[in-house]
Amino acid sequence: MKKNDVIKLHISDLTSEGMGVGKTDDGFVVFVSGAVTGDTVDAHILKVGKSYAYAKVKSIVTPSDIRCECDCSSFGKCGGCMFRHIGYDSEQCIKIGWVNAHFARIGGLDIRCESIESPCVTRYRNKAQYPAAQSNGKVVFGFYANRTHRVITSDGCMLEPEFYAEIVDAVSGFCTEYNIPAYDETTGAGIVRHLYIRDGRQSGEVMAALIINADTLPHADKFVDAVRGACDSIVSVMLIVNKKRNNEILGDKCITLYGKDHITDTLCGLQFDISPLSFYQVNHDGAERLYEIARELAAPTKSDTVLDLYCGAGTIGLSMAHTAKRIVGVEIVPAAIENARSNAAKNGIDNAEFICADAGIAAAELAERGLPSDIVILDPPRKGCGAEVFPAVAKMRPKTIVMISCNSATAARDAAMFDKIGYKAIRLTAVDMFPRTGHVETVVLMSRA
Repeated sequence: MKKNDVIKLHISDLTSEGMGVGKTDDGFVVFVSGAVTGDTVDAHILKVGKSYAYAKVKSIVTPSDIRCECDCSSFGKCGGCMFRHIGYDSEQCIKIGWVNAHFARIGGLDIRCESIESPCVTRYRNKAQYPAAQSNGKVVFGFYANRTHRVITSDGCMLEPEFYAEIVDAVSGFCTEYNIPAYDETTGAGIVRHLYIRDGRQSGEVMAALIINADTLPHADKFVDAVRGACDSIVSVMLIVNKKRNNEILGDKCITLYGKDHITDTLCGLQFDISPLSFYQVNHDGAERLYEIARELAAPTKSDTVLDLYCGAGTIGLSMAHTAKRIVGVEIVPAAIENARSNAAKNGIDNAEFICADAGIAAAELAERGLPSDIVILDPPRKGCGAEVFPAVAKMRPKTIVMISCNSATAARDAAMFDKIGYKAIRLTAVDMFPRTGHVETVVLMSRA
């Protein structure tokens, strides 16, 4: 086999990056972009290694039964969706397979997951971050192509509300009219890095923020006018300063140009203030199902203290406060902790406290102080729990651990670590918070052996 060969392949599997997997008659593995499980394709070989090759679909000989008509013109170019050409039921089966494989192969755990579908498959996202780029003399916003920082523009993403596209167009026009250049990450020159939009799905409130490589924005008043003119529901227009030469999207300094420095939304019957830097689930209706499952598994009583590590704006812990004795939340982002405290006050919750610190360090300190944590809730970032979390939690000897993760591979690894210190995974649920993408949320219930 060599580059530019065309070979016929039957696709037997799909990787977590969305590549079809086929094998030649002698067992040589070929990863084929654009192919799905069940296809028979003519594959154009792009690169040949010692034990595998990469290819793309030249033509589909026999389409898979799981294929459906794609509804997005940017699919295959944008690095967001993975499953727009596959039926949603089949997408669910594929994701369950990934989770089960991760917990078996990475975690070495004998557990099978159940699945919860998203209440909505399109227009569910309540947050978007669009990178900026220069194109033909204009400033444009879009999405990164897969595995690159090349910006792909879109007529309107099917995962987001339609009005997001109107705000994008208005801000693109503002930047172009007033010659405010897009940031160039290779040179460090330019001003506009990203456009950030967030909406409260229950409240209807909308925030728009421009992330800039400067301390101020020229013609900031015109930026406010452009955003407000594009959307009647705007209650917050902000600047976020990020002058770092790295791939971080958000900066630490937020400047309010119009309205509030946050939006408010209702989740699980509680009101939450959400700042630009606060973590808040992007699928509102899916999050209510996710937190309902977490509450069911944690099952706190009036005698239980709940430690909520990586608590963000306090949403998970506060949703359990009415049935628990005490909630202690830990989060490293100061703005998120401020939101969590105000959220507790806003909802009349007086049995919750929030600590601004690294989760692992705070857990170790709380263990040293002898905090009686009966239930530990973990909602770590994609990289998973810090190494210091495991001995700290073990020292607290909670009866129950509930871990929520957007990365089933690191969740499997962490569940295996907890298994080693005496906590057995007894229930695993895959909650599809991110339909049509290659991501799925997992919830793991672990009990002290």
